Amino acid sequence: MGVVGLGAMGAGIAQVCVQAGLDTVGREVSEELVERARARIDHYLGRGVEKGRLTTGEKEAALARLATTTELGDLAECDLVIEAIVEDLEAKKGVFRELETVVGPGAVLATNTSALSVTDIARATEQPERVVGMHFFNPAPVLPLVEVVRTELSSEAAVAAAFALAERLGKEPIRCRDTPGFVVNRILIPLLNDCVRVLDEAGVTPDDLDKAMTRGVNWPIGPCALLDLIGLDVHVHASEALHEALGEDRMAPPERLVRMRDEGVLGRKSGRGFFRYEG
Repeated sequence: MGVVGLGAMGAGIAQVCVQAGLDTVGREVSEELVERARARIDHYLGRGVEKGRLTTGEKEAALARLATTTELGDLAECDLVIEAIVEDLEAKKGVFRELETVVGPGAVLATNTSALSVTDIARATEQPERVVGMHFFNPAPVLPLVEVVRTELSSEAAVAAAFALAERLGKEPIRCRDTPGFVVNRILIPLLNDCVRVLDEAGVTPDDLDKAMTRGVNWPIGPCALLDLIGLDVHVHASEALHEALGEDRMAPPERLVRMRDEGVLGRKSGRGFFRYEG
């Protein structure tokens, strides 16, 4: 296995892979980011030991299966590579162009994008038939869903390999076509945007809005807490991408979210979003 990009999502994907017994090569652009990712994975595996979900020996065995690098060339022996870098189309295209010159001709290349066109990424390569989407959800070690996204160019073999990998990782994959937002975000993004608009229109507090949705319709987490978990910058970026693709007003991020994003109020990652967080 290969994982390109070891931020929050990429590190979580790499953690799931090594816990499933797969030798995994994780790549970041600097040694500092590599060490940060290893520390993150070590921390969360350690939490698993503390909670009795795995033994110290299992944790150490999982860490031993993780190799890290700053060179894409070190992914040459990987059978399947998942890209999880920044949500920027041109950056992703560049990674895929380079990756296909590194890995073997039978390797599958997957992108973890949440809102960009998998087809556009595939078309940047010489072998678009081996490119698919594998959209994990945050946090990747916890949430079971993986959207396996096929383009019109994807081969059946590539889609089947991605689906089988997700199952081996203990996930619950679904297949879908490459449409804007795939399945979950196509439904969730405009819904969350509507929730934020209600904050101002109904004069309700974030705490009461979350209470309304958790107590009224049995959501497991309120919309404001969910946005804080996702990251307001991530949500705004995905909203803008869907709005550009579909032109629907509900897809556009509300002004309140754009303002919070611009002020660096991003949710849990910044310590403050709709709510405040410590540590």
